[in-house]
Amino acid sequence: MTIHGALIAGTGSCVPERQLTNFDLEKMVDTSNDWIVQRTGIHERRIASAGESSASLAIIAAQRALATANTSPAEIDLIICATITPDMPTPSNACLIQQALGCRRGIGAMDLNAACSGFVYALVTATNFIKTGSAKTVLVVGAETLSRITDYTDRSTCILFGDGAGAAVLKQTTDRSVGVQAFELGSDGTGSMLLHVPAGGSRQPATAESVGAKLHTLKMSGREVFKFAVAQMSESIQKAINACGLTSDQIKLVIPHQSNARIIDSAATKIGLTADRMFVNIHRYGNTSAASVAIALDEAIRAGRCGPGDWVVIIGIGGGLTWATVTVKL
Repeated sequence: MTIHGALIAGTGSCVPERQLTNFDLEKMVDTSNDWIVQRTGIHERRIASAGESSASLAIIAAQRALATANTSPAEIDLIICATITPDMPTPSNACLIQQALGCRRGIGAMDLNAACSGFVYALVTATNFIKTGSAKTVLVVGAETLSRITDYTDRSTCILFGDGAGAAVLKQTTDRSVGVQAFELGSDGTGSMLLHVPAGGSRQPATAESVGAKLHTLKMSGREVFKFAVAQMSESIQKAINACGLTSDQIKLVIPHQSNARIIDSAATKIGLTADRMFVNIHRYGNTSAASVAIALDEAIRAGRCGPGDWVVIIGIGGGLTWATVTVKL
């Protein structure tokens, strides 16, 4: 069997127009701009309007990625959408994306739930479809409307989350020296309740009581999640670098999950990377879960922070608990 390479041929992103600033939140809960900035690095986040959803943002991001990759919807063999906030339990957002883009009937389309690690999990899944020859062109999307599952009376969580979508087109190439080169997927279910939405699934279906108790919103043990993310991010980045026989000096850019600026700074210090080699946009968008690194990857490429021939490490860490890293040569 021929093993192919999986090249990231194009990226795109989409965020809602509405901004929710720290000063807006000061009027909603007992918090302050200074407190939020010092502890998270977030200044504002984007919030979906009544007419927007995870799928609608995903569709625009996908269209932009296809345009960048000079690829038509007819060329797509598989769609993978990473999300924890699909438009509905079924059909999948991937099927909604397929229909909206006008892709061929009969291609594969599926959603993937690995929380904030979802987009990287989806990249790895797409890569393996391409490497085995099962697909030549795969559309990978990370899309979230976390504002729909955020409790805006809970100051410990409502300051963190925002909405958005990012996408990448992966294409088969005979040049195995480019594209996704190494990856690690990980999980630790013993921490599953550290970040979760209690109700809305088969264990606790929606009732008037569950809605009234706000059990359909994100609950987080912030201190424990912070400790986990600090340790795991630096360890995973170092593993990603080592897996390709590289040194940290050879990495052009690390694109980390945008959960907390302090976590990103700590990871950079531990592995000896200067701040300019860690891409950060959390100050503008907050934590957008599966969309986080997808949006960051698109912005980093468009800003010229990385490009063809550069080594890039992409890492997601989130609920589950889960983590995922890929080392890519663009």
